[in-house]
Amino acid sequence: MRRQDPPRLAANTLIPLHNPVFRSIWTATQISSLGWLVQSVAISWLMATISASDLMVALVQAASTLPAFFLSILAGAIADSFSRRGVMLAGHCLIALASTALALAVGLGFVSPWLILGLSFLAGCGFALNDPAWHASVGDILEKRDIPAAVTLMSVGYNVVRSIGPALGGVILALLGPLTAFALAALSDLVPLSAVLRSKWQVRSSPLPRERMTTAIHDGMRFTAISSEIRVAIVRATLFGLSSISILALLPLLVRDHLAGGPIVYGVLLAGFGTGAFMAGIGSNYLRRITSQNRLITLASVACATCCLLMALTSSVAVAAIALAIGGAGWVVTWTGTDVCVQLASPRWVVGRTLSIYYALTYGGMAAGSWIWGAVAQYYSLTSALEGAAAALLLVAAVGKLLPVRLWEESDQAAVDFRPPELALPLKPRSGPIVIKVEYSILEESIDEFLSCMRERRRVQSRAGARDWTLQRDLQKSTLWTETFRTPTWTDYLRLNHRLTVNDREVGERLAALHMGDSPPRISLSIERSTSPASGSQIQPVPFVSRP
Repeated sequence: MRRQDPPRLAANTLIPLHNPVFRSIWTATQISSLGWLVQSVAISWLMATISASDLMVALVQAASTLPAFFLSILAGAIADSFSRRGVMLAGHCLIALASTALALAVGLGFVSPWLILGLSFLAGCGFALNDPAWHASVGDILEKRDIPAAVTLMSVGYNVVRSIGPALGGVILALLGPLTAFALAALSDLVPLSAVLRSKWQVRSSPLPRERMTTAIHDGMRFTAISSEIRVAIVRATLFGLSSISILALLPLLVRDHLAGGPIVYGVLLAGFGTGAFMAGIGSNYLRRITSQNRLITLASVACATCCLLMALTSSVAVAAIALAIGGAGWVVTWTGTDVCVQLASPRWVVGRTLSIYYALTYGGMAAGSWIWGAVAQYYSLTSALEGAAAALLLVAAVGKLLPVRLWEESDQAAVDFRPPELALPLKPRSGPIVIKVEYSILEESIDEFLSCMRERRRVQSRAGARDWTLQRDLQKSTLWTETFRTPTWTDYLRLNHRLTVNDREVGERLAALHMGDSPPRISLSIERSTSPASGSQIQPVPFVSRP
């Protein structure tokens, strides 16, 4: 697997908009995001005015992000097992329902801190369903080479809206009141619902039966745990979210207590955050050409730490706006980089689950961070909370030395066609366990290279579904090596082979090249049978042996 040259990877950010399906949903998403940001400003300010608790204000961020921690993994398994388009529709329906209920509650004068948190939680459930399915669908709608540009475009688009939405929300809140803000948000949520209903795209269907949800979740978690690139991206993103969410969670308190401002000032500062994020997104291609992705993410943590320190020390709106622009730049660089890393390291069969695990842990980190920094602000001081968050972000930057995010790699994650072997016995889909053995003849001088390939082979096979993988060397014929693994059923064996990508097959080709002789490595398939006391006899395994 060779590394991809960063300039080649840095494709034109606008290329994905040439695709009408992506363009339609992306545009509708920006409109919905605009309404959501207007609503977020109204919710945060409404909570700050009806509740004297600093913790309750900070929990607004936690209420909207916590559902992703609990539901994203299940949502990812659903997105990989069912129609991703249908999952997106369900998510948008929940968001629209929450926004409509909130608008009605404000219109009827029935608002309370717990109602606001509850409806924010319901909207968060909608986002938890929609986000993994939408991000996973990008690879279905677009070519793989356009995924980095699409992820950057999605982040830049949101942050363009972020630079407008909060200021617009502040103006609407100040001039027209919260009811208008909530009504506009409810209407905007209908736009992506309509766009997804109108749009259709081709998705490669699996010839195998659908997995059970528990199995699908287990397979997704196993794949994520074995994939080092995904693990590192998730750890770095979770730690970053835990620390950096302090910027947004504590901003209403900064405006109210340090700057003595109102909703317009709050909106202007959020616009500064969005402007910084927009500028970083536009310049992301240039930044990737001049430095590594790991260094970019490390510098992004330092930028957010600088933002927290300036917020803690200033009483000037102008300085706070500049600080938030720096923080917004660090914010978008980190989330774009880690998101693309997870996308490119995931085959299509599992991308919904890897993204959902990524979202679950990062949103969980942000929800925990909102509570932690809100509690510090309430029981100590706002300045202490911001300074503590700055120190935490500097520690997150230092983690980059221990857990570097690897450069994006050019990898073909497309599945290859697999033709099942002919068997001597008819097997049912749930027949099993199936034992697979592959025999290799390896020269003494090739053993080191063979073992290196086998380490990669074990990773490839295990994350695709192989169980109990072992490698044995024959004691009587030292050149003979046997790879052995199991699958629970015959369907699981077929599913494993359908999951293997072009890159995964290359590992097998390298092993075949090390094998001595004109014939390929010998493959045998057997089904295990145990001794049954009732039968009085033992059924021997029935093998299938590949022929040269």
